[in-house]
Amino acid sequence: MPRSGRHRAMLARWAVTLLSLTWSTYHSLAIPQVTECGLSCSQGFTCRNHMNRNVFNSFCRHPPPSMSRSVLESLMLSTVMKCAPQDGCSLLLRVQASLTLHESLRGLEACSMSLDTKETHCHNMRVSRASRRQQVGQQLQVHFNCFEVSMAQSLYITLRTVPHFCGVQLDQQYHVEDCRDEDVGRNVPDCFAEKLSYWVDRSRKVVLVQVPEAPGSPDYYLRLCLKWVTCEDAGELVRVTANSVSRMVSLPYSQEMPCLCLESWPATPDAVRTQACPFENDTEALWDAIHYHPGSQALSWEPACPVSGHVSLCWHPGPGAHCLELENSERPAHGRVQYLLVDTQPQLCLKFSTSLGFWVRCPFKQPRFPAWKMTIQWAPSRAHLRVAFFSPSPTSFQVRLCHRRKMWPLACHRTLQATPLPPASVSRGDLTTDPPVAFVDIPRDEACGPDTCIQGWRTDMHFSAPQQLCNLQCGTHDVPWPPLARATAEAQTPWTSDLTELHGRELRVKK
Repeated sequence: MPRSGRHRAMLARWAVTLLSLTWSTYHSLAIPQVTECGLSCSQGFTCRNHMNRNVFNSFCRHPPPSMSRSVLESLMLSTVMKCAPQDGCSLLLRVQASLTLHESLRGLEACSMSLDTKETHCHNMRVSRASRRQQVGQQLQVHFNCFEVSMAQSLYITLRTVPHFCGVQLDQQYHVEDCRDEDVGRNVPDCFAEKLSYWVDRSRKVVLVQVPEAPGSPDYYLRLCLKWVTCEDAGELVRVTANSVSRMVSLPYSQEMPCLCLESWPATPDAVRTQACPFENDTEALWDAIHYHPGSQALSWEPACPVSGHVSLCWHPGPGAHCLELENSERPAHGRVQYLLVDTQPQLCLKFSTSLGFWVRCPFKQPRFPAWKMTIQWAPSRAHLRVAFFSPSPTSFQVRLCHRRKMWPLACHRTLQATPLPPASVSRGDLTTDPPVAFVDIPRDEACGPDTCIQGWRTDMHFSAPQQLCNLQCGTHDVPWPPLARATAEAQTPWTSDLTELHGRELRVKK
């Protein structure tokens, strides 16, 4: 044969070898099927299977001096499938072990423990007495195919000798394939539930589910649930039978919540449940679960779904301003949050911060909540300004003098305690006509100025939002009162438009 012909023939043989290796590798990646659940041993050995569902004996004996601790040579684990035409396929764990037979060994024990439930199943393999006498020193290969497993199950496998000799043991963890594996997803009935199709009709507030038909597929359970550690019922449990005329199911819901999920599972023992959560980005409803308790003056919030983030109290210095957090008010948002002795001012709000952004809710903007008012007028001495507080009930107040800076917070340097006044004998319940309950006189030179702010707040509360007046144009002693009165009125005008913060931005909603 010419040299070029020999070269082409050699390349052809290499190509065939490479294709064979590639084909073998491809098939080795697929999950093999078995027809029987059984035990097999190397040729020339006679073995029998003993099944034991009890936890294996933890006591061991010292091995004889002639036995090496490496008598157990290898432990290999893999998944196999056993299939029936009408019922689909079930998963089994194949345990392959090899050992050097010693005269003191009677067999092997392989145990599988679920890391989730701690349930343990064991198989014992015994070598016949005749094989033990004839095959001492020979390598024994053993295949167990009878460990029933579930998809996505985490297992701890232990291989020991029979009898159990101390220190002669092999251990290995194993994770069973789940529905993402092509063979498992195509053949195991539990995976058919993951192929459900669903649509959300928000106008009717229903989730429409289409259950697929498959040969030998079992009945299915469907429900809506709130997903916490477990999925809690949030609707009726529906069973779709294999012979149902219609396999379309309508599941109603009351509110879109991020943890409201569709759960489905086949009606088989120990079936794996799958969830799909169509509203996982609908977080708006979470922030409305705010409650105020007038008796204890406590403000609380409790999430209807798991939340990762934090909650804090904040206050608006004025209409359209950012909500400034109160000191020592930040709480983790993992569960119920409660603030005791909270001042019911309209500018006091709750701020919710998560990885998706932040949201603000101001529960006291409604007129039904009692509020106090701060005004500024000339004091009788005319060399001072009088900060007066009006409240429907006796209350303690403080005043703080602050100066504006380029960045918040203000630079506050002086705090004054308000002097209480005797309560009025007759109160009309109107802050505009009732006399003040407390006051503070501040020197005019300290209170007036373009960068000066006066803050007043309650001191008998744990959490109080200050009222703030800035840039008082006091003028001279001869300037009549109305200009100062107008500044006070403008600063105290309550805002009634809703402020909603979404994804880190404030949106002003028109009145």
